Amino acid sequence: MSDVARSAGVSTATVSRVVNGRYGVSARTIAQVRSAIEQLGYESSLVATSLRRSRTNVLGLVTHSFQSYTAEVLKGVMDELSQSGFDLIIYANSDLYGSYSEGWEQRHLARLAGTLTDGSIVVTPSGEVRSGTPVVVIDPAMGSTAPSVTADNLAGATAVVEHLLDLGHRRIAFIAGRSSLASAVAREEGYRRALTDAGIPVDPELIARGDFTPESAAPLARALLDRADRPTAIFAANDGMALKTLEVARDLGLDVPGDLSVAGFDNIPDSALAEPGLTTVDQSMYLLGNEAARMLKSLVRGDWEGPGQIVLPTRLVVRGSTAAPRSL
Repeated sequence: MSDVARSAGVSTATVSRVVNGRYGVSARTIAQVRSAIEQLGYESSLVATSLRRSRTNVLGLVTHSFQSYTAEVLKGVMDELSQSGFDLIIYANSDLYGSYSEGWEQRHLARLAGTLTDGSIVVTPSGEVRSGTPVVVIDPAMGSTAPSVTADNLAGATAVVEHLLDLGHRRIAFIAGRSSLASAVAREEGYRRALTDAGIPVDPELIARGDFTPESAAPLARALLDRADRPTAIFAANDGMALKTLEVARDLGLDVPGDLSVAGFDNIPDSALAEPGLTTVDQSMYLLGNEAARMLKSLVRGDWEGPGQIVLPTRLVVRGSTAAPRSL
């Protein structure tokens, strides 16, 4: 503020009045101060603003790591906040593939809530989230009561397994995601339900448990494909694990989809670029972010009248990674 005052030829008190929209400053002086602010790139302190106004007009996005899923969510958030008067702070772990230690989101929220942000979006938390400011969760943990936005994971998983069954597959393996997330549980339920409805017993030996990271899927896929009675299809609970399964199949000399069909969940951009293209479930990660930002804005303003949980539809996207088993 001292730099702005010197540049504009006014007192720091006058700069303060202009910045805070107070009366008693001439139009000419306001123009001088604003010109100096623009030239110097001045920004007011978020902490000082929050103490003065009890609002910062800044929202937070808290995520464990940045991967393709998070990037698509972020696009939706940014588009919703564009021209809204809200800015965004993003807080993420520095370790891209770090372990999902319980409570990571609470540590991040503690740094953001109150003096820096008016509310936050939390992506795939490890458990229930608590904050002194409004919070919206994308892909909540099991048992979460926080306002949330999620996809119809049960319907999506059921659809992709039914697609594999319609192709003639009967030995369909499943690489599960992080069991603390409601989405992972729903996707496994969809897998089980589709098999049961088709009269096919669920084989526990064909269910492998990953944590949604591609690295967790590699040894699981290899173990499934090294079996003498290997599955003819693998459904992975997200695209990252499915794409890693494609790599493992190639390393083992298996043809996809001739020897093995592979399907995922998310429809990240990389799924369409894979060779062959990955059959997957589109849960519109962009819309997840867009709806979460819309809900959070209303919660901060105190005018949200919608449901506590928004469930978005899913869509099966069939590409070249799935086909009828070669024996049929």
